[in-house]
Amino acid sequence: MSPTNRTVVVTGIGATTPLGGDSASTWEALLAGRSGVRLLEQDWAAELPVRIAAQIAVEPGEVLPRPLARKLDRSAQFALIAAREAWADAGFTAKAGDDPAVDPDRLGAVVASGIGGVTTLLGQYDVLKEQGVRKVSPHTVPMLMPNSPSANVGIDINARAGVHTPVSACASGAEAIGYAVEMIRTGRADVVVAGGTEAAIHPLPIVAFGNMMAMSKNNDDPQGASRPYDAGRDGFVLGEGAGVVVLESVEHARARGARVYAEVVGQGISADAHHITQPEPTGRGIAAALQHLLDGSDLKPAEIVHVNAHATSTPQGDVAEIKALRRVFGDDVDHMAISATKSMTGHLLGGAGGIETVASVLALHHRIAPPTINLAQQDPEADADIVGADPRPLPAGTIAALNDSFGFGGHNVVLALRSWDN
Repeated sequence: MSPTNRTVVVTGIGATTPLGGDSASTWEALLAGRSGVRLLEQDWAAELPVRIAAQIAVEPGEVLPRPLARKLDRSAQFALIAAREAWADAGFTAKAGDDPAVDPDRLGAVVASGIGGVTTLLGQYDVLKEQGVRKVSPHTVPMLMPNSPSANVGIDINARAGVHTPVSACASGAEAIGYAVEMIRTGRADVVVAGGTEAAIHPLPIVAFGNMMAMSKNNDDPQGASRPYDAGRDGFVLGEGAGVVVLESVEHARARGARVYAEVVGQGISADAHHITQPEPTGRGIAAALQHLLDGSDLKPAEIVHVNAHATSTPQGDVAEIKALRRVFGDDVDHMAISATKSMTGHLLGGAGGIETVASVLALHHRIAPPTINLAQQDPEADADIVGADPRPLPAGTIAALNDSFGFGGHNVVLALRSWDN
């Protein structure tokens, strides 16, 4: 099918996060300003320099049948739970082919992970060393593959238009959603299930991130450790979970009478080409992604009233993002309510763009911006209107929101969403 540049809308949302086992409970916790960060109680954490993380609120074993769960890495378990919620929320009653509302040959899946099945890889290596060859699970390779979450979601819903797995560190989830948008716009698919997932709470990643001086070591105050834009911030807090959306062409959604949450206006993608872990300090690369977004869509800066910022709580990254927004939007930034939801969820790495897209969709749908907790003293270099401890009402009329995601390697992805009146 030739390119059509069709309008793409969000018709379903799903999540499992440190704040709740589904999108509704996660959204409720976000608006309430609750933190999902806790002190790690596992034996292996006792001697680590970083002993805090935002662990999942509802364990996958409480949701998925045991025979299925044991064949999936934790990251794929999260993805499947979130995708099934989003699929049902979109109004589909069965997988494609069984539900006449969707053709499996016109259905895709794009679910990303920044790290993939790291707990399976490391866990099965321990089994090999300690118990021998025969004890290694035959499911190990399908579990540790980075494309395992997307593949399992695709199989679950019978997606045959294409199943993809972008891997771009902490920008992966947002890039997956942007890729899904292009699948629909160019006519490859009518419906795509897209998002991000991550499950990397394990001693090796925690120690490695800690030795990079990237993570907060505020073990004495777990719930106050993730503090984006605060003058005393000292690094991010690792989180786990998944966020998934169902995207459709507006024609397909209307034909089946679907409820629409929001329109996906477009995306902007760039690379810093600066450093493997550090952001370009002036925000040049982020600004390029923002400009690409404006150049490739009909979005007007005056429409943008909300930003779900990447804002991981690192000294350099938080400021670079604000500089980029100022570089592109100038004084228009002053009317953008900026939320840093990682202050509550922690940083879900490849899953961040997924759950933060869900949060951005709900912010537009309910016309309220989530708070940023732990903001005791705003860094003067973060010169913007940061939503503080209380949620912020958003205005009536047609409004838009940005969801920013950036990753190690200098990956920059910006998604834009617009409100929708059904």
